Amino acid sequence: MTLTLEQLRIFVAVAEREHVTQAARALHLTQSAVSAAVSAIEARHGVKLFDRVGRRIELTGTGRTFLTEARAVLARAAAAEAVLGDLAGLRRGALSLAASQTVASYWMPPLMARFRAAYPGIALNLTIGNTETVATMVRAGDVDLGFVEGEVSDVALDVTAVADDQLLVVTAAAAAPRKRTPLRAADLQAMRWVFRERGSATRSIFEGALRQLGLDPSSLDVILELPSNEAVRAAVEHGAGAAALSRLAVADALASGALVALNVALPNRRFYSLRHRERWVSQAERELLAMAAASTPARR
Repeated sequence: MTLTLEQLRIFVAVAEREHVTQAARALHLTQSAVSAAVSAIEARHGVKLFDRVGRRIELTGTGRTFLTEARAVLARAAAAEAVLGDLAGLRRGALSLAASQTVASYWMPPLMARFRAAYPGIALNLTIGNTETVATMVRAGDVDLGFVEGEVSDVALDVTAVADDQLLVVTAAAAAPRKRTPLRAADLQAMRWVFRERGSATRSIFEGALRQLGLDPSSLDVILELPSNEAVRAAVEHGAGAAALSRLAVADALASGALVALNVALPNRRFYSLRHRERWVSQAERELLAMAAASTPARR
């Protein structure tokens, strides 16, 4: 039988008082229960912890050595309990997060700043990848929570909408058509394009919109496939072609006139939080998710 913390507490109480009755009174236990606990330790390990000298007891050499170790174990247990209290009270801890690029670059930073201001003892660690990568990390338990801009279908994950976003087709101002009439499928077919990499939710949603217009995405003249919104935007600003990007990613370029949004009707999309259905949700995770829902609620 393994030593228990309760046995250690009883031993320390007896050792410090060198008196079974006083220890029992301090611990609110019966004298027989205290004696039995000490005897169990001695019998289990074949040692003698106390000598009886007349009517009193005193520690043996073994008992004195063991007392030092027992106190250290109890101190560590108390420290561990304090850590749990801090974690439950959001005074310390850490959250590992993963987010797809648009979410990580434009939506997550204000949310993370608000969370850190409210809970400065909770460290936030953010990994950036495309939607497929983020979903894989959450499923594998590599991160606590994921945030993506594409809907994920995975029975292992709890997927919750937390905000809305709008995709725009943009091009350099110099290359934009003079007429702002809605572009037809034939107009889109005639354009050059810059796409995000495969696995990107931005690309997936745009390709779905193209199919609804009767266009096969593979038939477009895609001259570049790039791994980030910033790279796509820079290529478009330099006249490489048109691209579909989040309004969040191009807001300042639209304001400055570096980019122009074309008249193409694209569906709104949502940002989603991801968590593993079978893993425990910590209080810190609950607070971050609640803050996300309260700050930018998704339209129903």
